[in-house]
Amino acid sequence: MGEAGDRLERFGECLCGAVRFTLRADADMHACHCGLCRRWAGGAFMALSCSEPVFADSAALKAYGSSDWAERLFCGACGTSLFWRLRDGSHWAVSAHALDDQEDVRFQAQLFTDEKPDFYAFANNTTMMTGADVFAAFSGDQQPEHRDGSR
Repeated sequence: MGEAGDRLERFGECLCGAVRFTLRADADMHACHCGLCRRWAGGAFMALSCSEPVFADSAALKAYGSSDWAERLFCGACGTSLFWRLRDGSHWAVSAHALDDQEDVRFQAQLFTDEKPDFYAFANNTTMMTGADVFAAFSGDQQPEHRDGSR
């Protein structure tokens, strides 16, 4: 099992196999409960920070600009939610469920817990961060506006 912060080579693909990739990703996984992630992923977006992927096949890869600062990438053929990235490419996150091997993945944090609906809860002992906590930790306390006008 890798140490926290280790980036291991990982392989993954979408449901139909039209998008296949290799990347280096952390073993630490987070779940994002923000409204955009839940709507896009059909639940909390469970992701690992990763390098920019190298695609073996990406013809079906599509991007949706969900805010002025981030994009969500998915397979245009089967609809699988695959990546979240900052528009400038400085940060990528891959869906844990798109990886071929998840054996060493560790559930470490939950983000935007103040947006999580009450009808589900994870039993894991994780770091819990509200939206304000996330923006304070990762963007110098700036809270960019989403397309829907929320922060």
